[in-house]
Amino acid sequence: MQDLKEFREKLAERRAYLVQKLEQFEASLEQPRTKDIEDRATEMENEEVIEGLGVTGLEELRRIDRALLRIDDGTYGVCANCGEDIPVDRLRIVPEAQTCVRCMAR
Repeated sequence: MQDLKEFREKLAERRAYLVQKLEQFEASLEQPRTKDIEDRATEMENEEVIEGLGVTGLEELRRIDRALLRIDDGTYGVCANCGEDIPVDRLRIVPEAQTCVRCMAR
């Protein structure tokens, strides 16, 4: 696939962004809590949101890492379910995709 360099760069950029954001999330969770009860309740709610974002970010990071491995082993752009090529347009939208749209809908 001729677009591998483009996809590798796009994936690497997104990966770097996610790593930075996850580090920021982790740092914010390590901040000391306030003593005010009402503020503490708000902080706890915010922490739940941040933790959820962190989980989502980690999942995306894992998908990106798997996509980079597929580029390295020559299977990038091939559907993991049916073995057909994943359309380049789909990969441009979701570069970490490991299935074609048909198999994703199953």
